[in-house]
Amino acid sequence: MKIVILESLGISDEELNLIAQPLTDHGNELVAYTDGKLDDETLKARIKDADIIIIANTPLSGEVIDAAEHLKYISVAFTGFNHIDLDKCKEKGIKVSNAAGYSTHSVAEITFGLIISLLRNIVPLEAVTRSGGTKDGYRQLDLKGKTLGVIGTGEIGGAVAELGIAFGCKVIAYNRSEKPDLISKGVEYQSLDNVLKNSDIVTLHTPLTPETKHLIDQDKLALMKTSSFLINTAVGPIVDNDALAHALRNGAIAGAGLDRVDMEPPVPADYPILNAPNTVLLPHIGFATEEAMVRRAAITFENIVKWEEGEQENTVR
Repeated sequence: MKIVILESLGISDEELNLIAQPLTDHGNELVAYTDGKLDDETLKARIKDADIIIIANTPLSGEVIDAAEHLKYISVAFTGFNHIDLDKCKEKGIKVSNAAGYSTHSVAEITFGLIISLLRNIVPLEAVTRSGGTKDGYRQLDLKGKTLGVIGTGEIGGAVAELGIAFGCKVIAYNRSEKPDLISKGVEYQSLDNVLKNSDIVTLHTPLTPETKHLIDQDKLALMKTSSFLINTAVGPIVDNDALAHALRNGAIAGAGLDRVDMEPPVPADYPILNAPNTVLLPHIGFATEEAMVRRAAITFENIVKWEEGEQENTVR
């Protein structure tokens, strides 16, 4: 079968060839494109005769999928999959798997990087230090003893909750279903509104669905303490980011740390959150550690092996 990689997986050629070897040793042809050309017409040409494609977080429309005459399987080198036209895949009988779990701890770690950056004013104080200033006028807050509210306790949210406990936080959480293992470790489940009202730090770890789009809107932000912080390392549109910018400008909450906004970087210069005070903004790096990239590639290719063996894993469709 012909396997086409449509974008870089963030690993070296040597690592790629080693991870792909079980497939190439069994006669599969591997073609990798790493030139960054991801417009629809280029994608159509490149997948025209592919049996299997590998794609990360580049949108894959139904029109592009239609151009793949022999496509049977998509291995998504990413945890999220809302950028893939799954309706078109269903129509054409194409199976889809994702790289579940590859960045769980990477995203959990960047979550606490954002939290500590906000509590200790690390970003502004780095600039102050370089300009010969001091810490005067900048608050310094402990993480220990704070109430950490985790919204969504899947793999990443669960890892964040456990790290919060290790930091000495009281951890409260909201999820559609409660996790007994987290409860046994000290996590207290509450309603969404109560998590927002009672937390010093609210951190988001839910997938994007029609139900979770703008889950945190103007009304939900109004429930938070004026001294609290919002962290989003999940998916940008879970938050109404215009409402968040307004809340920050008006002092409705104390600050926000965002690795995700409404679009992938680069972010337009007139995007409101860029000019909101007390923010730490990152260009979607939570998943992107070197170690996570290797794990991602390994899961992505193992998904193909299992599918070829008739035992599809990490099934999306």
